[in-house]
Amino acid sequence: MNKILLRLGTAIMLLLASIAVNAAPPIDSIKMIHSTNFGIDRSELDEIKASMQAAVDGNHIPGALLLVGNTKGVGVVETVGYQGPDDNTPVNRDSIFRIYSMTKPIISVATMSMVEDGLLKLDDPVSKFIAEFANLTVIDEATGDITPTRNVMTIQHLLTQESGLIQAFFSPDSRLGKLYTANVSMAGTALQTAQALGKLPVYFEPGTKWHYGHSTDVLGAVLEVAAGKPLDELLQERIFDPLGMDDTSFYVPLSKAYRIAEPIHGNMPDNTIVRPMFSGGGGLNSTAENYARFAEMLLNGGSYHGARILKSRTLRQMQGKFIGDEVSREHFFYGERGDWGLGFHLQPTEGDNADGPHNFGWRGIGGTLFIVDPENDFYLIYMEQKQGGPRGAPFDNNAAQRVIYNAMNE
Repeated sequence: MNKILLRLGTAIMLLLASIAVNAAPPIDSIKMIHSTNFGIDRSELDEIKASMQAAVDGNHIPGALLLVGNTKGVGVVETVGYQGPDDNTPVNRDSIFRIYSMTKPIISVATMSMVEDGLLKLDDPVSKFIAEFANLTVIDEATGDITPTRNVMTIQHLLTQESGLIQAFFSPDSRLGKLYTANVSMAGTALQTAQALGKLPVYFEPGTKWHYGHSTDVLGAVLEVAAGKPLDELLQERIFDPLGMDDTSFYVPLSKAYRIAEPIHGNMPDNTIVRPMFSGGGGLNSTAENYARFAEMLLNGGSYHGARILKSRTLRQMQGKFIGDEVSREHFFYGERGDWGLGFHLQPTEGDNADGPHNFGWRGIGGTLFIVDPENDFYLIYMEQKQGGPRGAPFDNNAAQRVIYNAMNE
């Protein structure tokens, strides 16, 4: 009898441990704690909010949200303005924003989770999954000559933006940019887009330069082929469901359309229309509440409230510096400052000290930003929707990062 009871007790403990490890994340990711936990007092928050409000009053943006948190809770949630120019709903933590390139880190994390599972390797050729990249060529921008590449484009090159793929939007006058405009349509599926890109030359030998471009769009197509399922399903299984990111998707259901933030100037695509293209480079919509879950997971070494997305060592690998001396920084966003990891920017947090601690993250072209700073134990999320308009906004995603660091260090 004692042995039976002992076995039963052991079984119950194992069951409870299993439940704890796979516990559903909390309903709301935002548990408020005092801002002084981050070294920020009320007067500093008032100044920050006044600057945010000035951007609204100056007709730069309709509204914005700034959030700072860590694994203990959220110490800053400052909101100003409204969701759109014709919307009297105040911006809030459940407002839905087009996060554009803040999609890329999510794709990169999904990639590394598949590396952990043995579905792909960093040194796999892209052509293993998309045959059109098998006979890769490179264009000489000076002469227009197109010749076979010496280097093979790999999964790692896609993660580090060293693939040789660019984007016509950022290089419209280049020879390759014009070829993209004439031959690549984003109206098809991610795989069709990647196949079209694979038939064209690259801008430089893979692995020799850093250049922003379609790398993560191609990576999304690779994931679909490697997993044998659409990108939206893959992300749902590997990231969104485990983290409880139920408001993060490529397209917003009409039932949630009243929560979508819109810009004052210009027009952003209607994100309620379902299209074939799941853009790994910039197609997701999300909320501050949802993205806080993702950011906290990254700050916490790959785990969020019992849901493990990545191993800690994998996340540390992603934060490695991959722009070596042999890689050109000619087109690098930050010049000689900072570095690039497997899907994240790496920016020094001690001035220009390239050897010092770094934060990591990404920003979106529509005005959003997130950073994770393990050294100072916080993550930051800034949300706005901006498309053109007057220059010189008194607050934006650059200011958001700057004012929080200033407040923490005073």
